[in-house]
Amino acid sequence: MLPDPVEVSPDVVVHRNVMVAMRDGVRLATDIYRPAHDGRVPGGPLPVIFERTPYDKGGRPRTEFNLGMAQSLTRPELAVELVRRGYVVIWQDCRGRYLSEGEFTKYLSEGEDGYDALEWIAAQEFSGRIGMMGLSYDAHTQMAAACLNPPALACMAVDSGGFANAYRCGIRQGGAFELKQATWAYHRAIESRAAEADPSIRRAVQAENLHEWFKMMPWGPRRSPVRWEPDYESYLLEQWQRGTFDDFWKKVGIYAAGFYDTFPKIPTIFMSSWYDAYVHSTLDNYEGLKGDPERPLTLIMGPWTHGNRTQRVFGDVDFGDRAPFDGNVADNWLEYRIRFFDRWLKDEPAAETPPVHVFVMGGGSGRKTAEGKLDHGGRWIEAQSWPLPGTRERFLYLRADMTLGDTPEPGKAAITYDFDPSNPVPTIGGSLTSGEPIFTGGAFDQREDERFFGCRHPGLPLAARHDVLSFETEPLAEDVQIVGPLTIELFVSSDAPDTDFTAKLVDVYPPSEDYPTGFAMNVTDGIFRCRYRKGWDTPELLVKGEVFRIEIEPFATANLFAKGHRIRLDISSSNFPKYDVNPNTGAPEGCGRSRRVARNSVHLSRETPSRLSVRVLPASA
Repeated sequence: MLPDPVEVSPDVVVHRNVMVAMRDGVRLATDIYRPAHDGRVPGGPLPVIFERTPYDKGGRPRTEFNLGMAQSLTRPELAVELVRRGYVVIWQDCRGRYLSEGEFTKYLSEGEDGYDALEWIAAQEFSGRIGMMGLSYDAHTQMAAACLNPPALACMAVDSGGFANAYRCGIRQGGAFELKQATWAYHRAIESRAAEADPSIRRAVQAENLHEWFKMMPWGPRRSPVRWEPDYESYLLEQWQRGTFDDFWKKVGIYAAGFYDTFPKIPTIFMSSWYDAYVHSTLDNYEGLKGDPERPLTLIMGPWTHGNRTQRVFGDVDFGDRAPFDGNVADNWLEYRIRFFDRWLKDEPAAETPPVHVFVMGGGSGRKTAEGKLDHGGRWIEAQSWPLPGTRERFLYLRADMTLGDTPEPGKAAITYDFDPSNPVPTIGGSLTSGEPIFTGGAFDQREDERFFGCRHPGLPLAARHDVLSFETEPLAEDVQIVGPLTIELFVSSDAPDTDFTAKLVDVYPPSEDYPTGFAMNVTDGIFRCRYRKGWDTPELLVKGEVFRIEIEPFATANLFAKGHRIRLDISSSNFPKYDVNPNTGAPEGCGRSRRVARNSVHLSRETPSRLSVRVLPASA
C-alpha cells in the first residue's frame, strides 16, 4: 500500500518517501507524483517517467533549465510539469544516498537496483509503459538497469553519461585514471549520509585544502582529504589502483559494451557534447547498438561542457548563437523529451527527423567578442548515421622539423625529451566535468594562466615547455573539417620501466589585432599508459630503449579548421590534473611514493611513421 498522497498543487499529489524494497531487502526512498482532481487520484494506468539519482530526489538539479529561465526547475517543479502532460513521475534516491537505505558504492549497485525498481513500478496499478531519463550519474543508472534487459523498460533519454566501458571512458582513459573521480568523491563526501548524521565529518572534509592535497598524489588509505568518509575513500582508491582491465571492469553498471547482444530493443536518445567527459561512452553506445530497426536511436552531440546545453560560451570561446540546444535542435530539451515520451509511451504521432544531430565547431570571425571571448562559431548538421557518411580518412605525419605533413619523415629521426612527474604539463580545459575547484572543462588558449592548477609560468604557451612537442601544418590553404573519431599512432621508447604519452589536437589561429600571438584552441586530447602496449589486460613493464607502437585515442570531435589556421598536434607525457601522473617507476598504479625522470622519445621515419589519423568532411557538406 502506498502512503496517503500529499497535495503539491490542486492537480498534482505525491506519495512521498515510499520505501521500495530491493532483492536484498534494502529499501530505496521513492517519490511518486500523480495527477489529481479535487484531491482524488484517478484510477487506471498512466505512462511513467522514472529517474534514479544520487543527487537528492527532492533537490534542484542545475541542468533542468531552459533558455530564458531565471533558474533551473526543482525536481518537484519538474514533476508537476510532467504530470500535467499526462504522466506519473517517479524520482528515487540511489542506494546509500539521502533517504535511501544501504551503503553507497559508486556505480556498482545501479543495475540490480534499477531493474528491481522497474519491476516494482510495473506491478503498481497506476503504471503503464515506463520511460527513464537523466543526466550524468542519472544516465549511468539508466544504462546499468538496461544491461539487465528489464521487461518493463520502454524507452530512455540518456544524457551525458551511461558507461559503455568505464575503463575506456569515465573512470580511466588509455590506462590512466581520471581525477574527476577524486574531486567528485570529495564533494559528495561532504553531503554523504554519514556527514549528515555527524556534522563533524562534514566540517573535517570541508576543512581540507584540496589544492594542496592534489600536490600530494597519489593518495592512499587514510591519507586523503576523503579519509573522514571511509566508504568514499575506499571505492575511490579501488578504482584508482585497479589499472588492469579485468573482471572488476566488466561489472553491470560500468560496462554496457559487454551487454549489447542482449540489450533491450527500445527507442533511446544518446546525447553528449564535445567538451563533456562522456564522448566515448555516448558514441560507443550509439555505434554498438545502432542498426536494428526495432531499436530506433537518436544521437545529439553539441559543443557544450557537461550538461550545459543552453549556453554558447565554454571556457574562453564563444561558439555562437547556434550553439544552444534551445531554438536550434528543438524548442528546448524539456519539450524535446516530452515529445519523445509522448511518441513511445503514448503512441502519439511525431514528425520524422534525421536521427543524428552534430554541431561542427568553427567558422566564426576569430575576433574577440564584447565579452572578451574568441568568436569561434559553429553550425548544426543532420545525418542518418555516425560516423558521418561522406568523410574520408587523412593521415598527417609527424616530422623532425616539427611539422605535420601528408608524407612521412624522409629520414630517420627521434625527438627526445625528459618527462619529470614532479613538473607535469598542466591541464588547460578539455573534455572535463566535476573537477571544480581544481580544473574545469572547455576551450582555452593553450597558454599558462593563474586560473589553472599547476601553471608555474603564467603567460607562456604550453608549447614553450621542453616536454611538449608541437607539430603543426603550414597555414591551411582552404577550410578543413575534421569530423569523427581520430587516432594518434606513435612509435616511442623510454628509459623508464613505465611512462605515459599524451596527445592534444589544437586549432591554431594566426596572430591578429585581438590576439597578437594568435590563439591555440584545444579541440580534443588523449593519453596512453605504456605498460598496456600489449593489451589492457596484459600489463608489462618496458625494456629500456625498446621501440614500440602505441595508439592514443582522443575523444572524437567535429571542428572546422579555417583557411589560414594551422592544425597542431601536441605530444607530451602528462596532462595533470585531468589524469593521474605516471611516476615512471613501474610501481603498482596509484601506490607509488617515489618518482623518476623518464627520457622519452618519439621516433619518426618511413619504418616508424608516427602519425595523426582523422576523418575529413568536405567543406561543402
